[in-house]
Amino acid sequence: MAPRTLALWGVLAASTVISGVAGWSPGTATFYGGSDGSGTMGGACGYGNLYSAGYGVNNAALSQTLFNDGASCGQCYAITCDGSGSRTGSQYCKPGNTVTVTATNLCPPNYGLPNGGWCGPGRPHFDMSQPAWETIGLVQGGIVPVLYQQVKCSRSGGVRFNIAGSNYFLLVSIQNLGGSGSVAAASVKGTNTGWIQMSRNWGANWQALSGLTGQALSFAVTSTGGQYIQFLNVAPTWWQFGQTYSTNQQFYY
Repeated sequence: MAPRTLALWGVLAASTVISGVAGWSPGTATFYGGSDGSGTMGGACGYGNLYSAGYGVNNAALSQTLFNDGASCGQCYAITCDGSGSRTGSQYCKPGNTVTVTATNLCPPNYGLPNGGWCGPGRPHFDMSQPAWETIGLVQGGIVPVLYQQVKCSRSGGVRFNIAGSNYFLLVSIQNLGGSGSVAAASVKGTNTGWIQMSRNWGANWQALSGLTGQALSFAVTSTGGQYIQFLNVAPTWWQFGQTYSTNQQFYY
């Protein structure tokens, strides 16, 4: 996260009125997780190892207003440093560079600072992995003004389902979505059941209060872009908690 002094500076500067480029919105960006991005693994979306989940090091923690209680997990954002010179910190931009990151974590408000700091309510802020951030900014800057927009996600391979829970409770992390990148609705079906509606538990984890051990599992997922896909017989009857099951199906919107 950005140092406390930088965060305070940002609170004071945030009232500046910005004229954004068409299709882009103004925000700010800091970095965390070390030069190799290893400190960004895990996070409030619940993806765990971001390489295994399909997201890699180009990731970011979103401020509260962008995170949307986890509904934005998996979404992709194109971010460019605003080097127009009209905003404080623009001297640290690398002009002309844009990076696309995946939302994998929450940057929570820091109420020890005025208005909750950079990630306080109403502030669009990205706490990016350091490797992603260094694509657009000079590391000595610590924080830069940015322009951002949500973009279509491009993924390698199909959607993945990581299964956790217990004999009477299913918790599924739905990972590696292309298209809109995030999940709007999900259902699960066992060999001996009909479709069971799931609900978001936290982040990208969806739950079903059902005992489905010993049954092959199918999933139906609707992306936030409105695409509906059934993933049939994703997990065999001998599936185990803690395992991830991959598919060859993918979202395009």
